Amino acid sequence: MPETAMTSASAESGETGIIRVAIIEDKREISEGLGILINGTVGFRCVGNFGSMEEALDGIGRCAPHIALVDIGLPGMSGIEGIRILKEQHPSLLMLMLTVYDDDERIFDALCAGACGYLLKKTPPARIIDSLREAVDGGSPMTPEVARRVVSLFRNVRTRPPAAFALTPHETRLLKMLVDGHNYKTAAAALGVSVNTISYHVRHVYEKLQVHTKYEAVAKALQHRLVEE
Repeated sequence: MPETAMTSASAESGETGIIRVAIIEDKREISEGLGILINGTVGFRCVGNFGSMEEALDGIGRCAPHIALVDIGLPGMSGIEGIRILKEQHPSLLMLMLTVYDDDERIFDALCAGACGYLLKKTPPARIIDSLREAVDGGSPMTPEVARRVVSLFRNVRTRPPAAFALTPHETRLLKMLVDGHNYKTAAAALGVSVNTISYHVRHVYEKLQVHTKYEAVAKALQHRLVEE
């Protein structure tokens, strides 16, 4: 459903001022608990509960949420893959990750794909509600340990002038795709080349940036403005 349809549906709901939340979570006990939490909080309404990203892609437009709580480890398409598509279909939809994964790679993949924040599932219920409100108000809520990881990574990246990295136009384009949340497979499909070709060029990008992982490359690209946003 186009974004305008989502906006119209929200207006027609008669719930002006209500934060409309969708849940994308495959574990029933968690999704039901979140639904009870949201519906039991003044100013919030759970408008959709999806057990997979495929279900969400098909139905989220009809329930017109302002924000979605998204798990990463879903059956089928992962939450990270899905939010990139959701952002393309519904640019104004906010997506807040709620997951058990706290590794750097997934954190940065999720943020680069379009997530507005990142919470761990051990987050207290009251903090989840506060984070939903914070995200709708324009913030980027994160579980404290996740925020520390993000800050630490940027602090540890050495400052060098962009020209010093000597990236070719093709390497810069590929780096921009990593910043946008692509992985090797999706980048290969978009460029019409093999995954091995992408892997070959990414290794050269890593060498020039003096990094070892995707999230370090993305962090350095953002810090030094090596790609256009």
